[in-house]
Amino acid sequence: MAASDTAGPEGAPRISMLGRPGCHLCEDALEVIRRVAGELGVGYEVRNLDESPPAERDEYWERIPVTFVDGAPHDFWRVSEKRLRAALTGS
Repeated sequence: MAASDTAGPEGAPRISMLGRPGCHLCEDALEVIRRVAGELGVGYEVRNLDESPPAERDEYWERIPVTFVDGAPHDFWRVSEKRLRAALTGS
């Protein structure tokens, strides 16, 4: 899992994914995130759960990948492209 980081027009990523290297669900989720972020011109970041604070590791360990939109939890395990687009566009 590449720890890529791209900023949107405002400079801060709107999408954040918490995952782990070698996680096949994380790779699948990242594909969707990259596609949607690229098409909508929003930033995203990928964070490694192994490097997260203990409280965050405890909370999300069994739910990765976890996707956040504007800092709020959005999806667990899989990313719905339709739901992600709706959350980012308000539709």
